[in-house]
Amino acid sequence: MKKSLYFLLLMPFFSLAQIPTGYYDGTSGLTGYALKNKISQIISAKHYAYNYSDVTDFYATTDIDNIYENDGTILDIYSENPTGPDAYSYTPTQIVGTASAEGQGFNREHGMPQSTYYGVYPMYSDMNYLIPADAYINQRRSNYPYARNNGNNRLFSNGSKLGNSTTPGYSNLVYEPIDEFKGDVARYLLYFVTRYEGSLKSFNHQLSTCPLDGSEEKGYEDWYITMLKEWNTLDPVSPREINRNNAIFNIEKTRNPFIDHPEWVNMIWSETADAIAPQAPALLINNGIGESFVKLSWQQIADTDFLGYQVFQNGNYIGYTKTTNFVADRLTPNTTYNFTVRAYDKGYLQSVDSNVLSVSTVGADILAKDLMITKYIEGSTNSGSNQSNSAIEIMNKTGHDVVLNNYHLSIQFKGTGTTYYFSGSYMLEGTLAPNERKVIINPFASFPNYTVDQANFVTAAPPLTFTGTQYVELAYATKYLKTVSTNNYDIYYTTVDAIGFKDTSNTLNNQSLYRNMDVTDPRSDFTISEWTQHPNDYTVDLGTDSVLNVIEFANENQFIIYPNPAQNEIFLKGNDLQKITDVKIYDATGRLLLSEIAPFRNKKSINISKLNVGVYYLQVAGKNLKFIKN
Repeated sequence: MKKSLYFLLLMPFFSLAQIPTGYYDGTSGLTGYALKNKISQIISAKHYAYNYSDVTDFYATTDIDNIYENDGTILDIYSENPTGPDAYSYTPTQIVGTASAEGQGFNREHGMPQSTYYGVYPMYSDMNYLIPADAYINQRRSNYPYARNNGNNRLFSNGSKLGNSTTPGYSNLVYEPIDEFKGDVARYLLYFVTRYEGSLKSFNHQLSTCPLDGSEEKGYEDWYITMLKEWNTLDPVSPREINRNNAIFNIEKTRNPFIDHPEWVNMIWSETADAIAPQAPALLINNGIGESFVKLSWQQIADTDFLGYQVFQNGNYIGYTKTTNFVADRLTPNTTYNFTVRAYDKGYLQSVDSNVLSVSTVGADILAKDLMITKYIEGSTNSGSNQSNSAIEIMNKTGHDVVLNNYHLSIQFKGTGTTYYFSGSYMLEGTLAPNERKVIINPFASFPNYTVDQANFVTAAPPLTFTGTQYVELAYATKYLKTVSTNNYDIYYTTVDAIGFKDTSNTLNNQSLYRNMDVTDPRSDFTISEWTQHPNDYTVDLGTDSVLNVIEFANENQFIIYPNPAQNEIFLKGNDLQKITDVKIYDATGRLLLSEIAPFRNKKSINISKLNVGVYYLQVAGKNLKFIKN
């Protein structure tokens, strides 16, 4: 790993990337939260999330003072004196854990406190707001918000201060940077609520010191938005910010859009809302039921300042959407649930509830109950302490879209003696469509037949540093109230699928594992018989269906339908398909719906577009093959 880091550090400063042509395509003509959402999609599309330990080395590229002293020391906005000599300065190697006074060393400061997102990757190592700062000031700032204050608690060497807020709307303890860097702070805080827009509601926004308001669009409480807009204007974008933004993009592949376009701050956070609550969504119906999911849909409302819909299951909030479709998943078979939907607008006024939809899940289906790990690539190590050639593939066989933001990869390491501990989980993002696969890869990986750029997620977070001895799991995170007195929340994990066994040293090193095609469900208890073992660095068909495995399984079982579930057509794998004389499709009651003679003589598929959503059986050569139309 160090070899790759040093290569980046030796790159000449002037070679760092500028805004790529077309990077912000699609933003023209947009304003308000629509513009913010589009920017979020752009800057979230590819993010190289490095390990927290890597960041210190990167500071030698991103945060050297080429503006003020121009002496090769670290530029720390918490202690920099822009009008005179600094009280102290640090070389990139002078990082410390704690300090009892200013000037003893610097450490990594999360401009957005890590307690906000439970210390989880990719947020934990995102350098856009992870800055070098004097360790003592960092400790004093703690998790307090930024704001103007009276300095009654502490005044620091460059004039920054800690005290009770004098900013209207908030009166508790806050930290105030000097005017020279107020815009820097405002722009990286606004980056945070834009980059992680889809996860804000699941973060620790109820914490008493957190200015997040729990909304996905606005992001912050009104008093904070007002202040950040003021600071963005007070302190325009500086050469220091531009240089840092370009350097971070060269490393992480993400940019701070408000450094590139500071005018977007006012364009986004100037939405006007009416004082009228939106009307209730109508005709809430189910569009498909399985053993562990219900597909919901309803009519679009007409409202000039409409923003989105919130969905409730048995009276509890379970998610939001901008569309008129939603999947309630991770349900229990043979169980009745009551669903309602509310619309909300730009003023965050809510409608009354829609009609109540009472629906029961089925007792059993052929779909996967949850997401699955389908490939696990454990490759050769490099000269560093961490594994670099590592990748994991996950797949959705559930028959419906799955929102990924609550799914995490976690890893367990061996501590002292016989103790084991989990460290640094990685949060997935976006949506995984039915039968879609996504690959998570280490940014330092170097496979012979698969590149880092081909992967969907790139991270050197601990779960992607496995060496075959650790337990690795795909887990589902649930938010819970941890400390009532401070309204502090945390998350706990439920295992979805696993590689290896907990609390032991596993023996899966120097090999790659591919899930067998006949495995239809994830399992929390690892079973090696469900996997085919390959040599390390083996990446054949990574991110795609394994043609070899599909054919072998089809031959062994004579025939297999794919995709399954399907929408408009189904295909059949097997021997001598052109010799099949006829096929028939029946519904679950045994009623014949479709019959074809010599179906594969001149074509490769069977059209099922006219079938309703549901479970069906394809009768071929005396066998009944079950499939689902969605």
